[in-house]
Amino acid sequence: MTDTIEEHADPTLHKGDALVEMQDVGKAFGPIVALEGINLTVRAGEVACVLGDNGAGKSTLIKIISGLHQHTEGEFLVDNTPVRFTTPRDALDRGIATVYQDLATVPLMPVWRNFFLGSEMTKGPWPIRRLDIEKMKKTADHELREMGIVLDNLEQPIGTLSGGQRQCVAIARAVYFGARVLILDEPTAALGVKQSGVVLKYIAAARERGLGVIFITHNPHHAYMVGDHFSVLRLGTMELSAERSQITLEELTNHMAGGAELAALKHELSQVSGVDVEELPEKEDLTAPVAASPEGTS
Repeated sequence: MTDTIEEHADPTLHKGDALVEMQDVGKAFGPIVALEGINLTVRAGEVACVLGDNGAGKSTLIKIISGLHQHTEGEFLVDNTPVRFTTPRDALDRGIATVYQDLATVPLMPVWRNFFLGSEMTKGPWPIRRLDIEKMKKTADHELREMGIVLDNLEQPIGTLSGGQRQCVAIARAVYFGARVLILDEPTAALGVKQSGVVLKYIAAARERGLGVIFITHNPHHAYMVGDHFSVLRLGTMELSAERSQITLEELTNHMAGGAELAALKHELSQVSGVDVEELPEKEDLTAPVAASPEGTS
């Protein structure tokens, strides 16, 4: 893979335009409230990072945006129009693509075959149409190169690629099939430092092409490297909503690590032997902007 990222911006996307908006969105499963009062805006040419520990509500959030769940309160808008998706196909038709951790690939199939999996090109008259293998290979190679991804052999099984390379192929595939909003579900969770860097580079490349990117992660360091806006979920509510200029990496890490709860317990913890409370933040140190009304959300 090359280190060169070519920028080919989508002319239909204008940086800063709101592509997806959630205004006081909530989701309940019977008496169980999974999300409440969520405000989030995803803009063209920006990376919106959503952080949170296990059980914070990240999965429910992306399932609403990707059409797997319907919200039960609030408004969900795409291109300033209220929507209520009933299937993932509805989201795809509006240009919202999700790349999950398992990538939905077939390890033993070639790279080019996985690139078009489920949307194969064909040629010849009906009913004896057949796969247009050469066209698919050329198209896959061209689209991967557009994202700065150069593979020596598209015939190699995709399972032989590194985890970072497979993530990048999945990103390029989503972009080719018309994604305007790209949701990445913990893309660096199972990767080492080098491969995580590869994925972060292509997240930045997608942003440069004008896409709105939703980067779901529990790693504040990865988020801060590419993010333009940061949201931290905790127990189904949005604890933090801040632009990059409004928050430091240390503050983001404190919020992600439950710094608010630890600060509140600092006095009690000081009574326990073996706990270094000097390293814990003070309440006044955790004053980054908290999600408020939809009008003030970015």
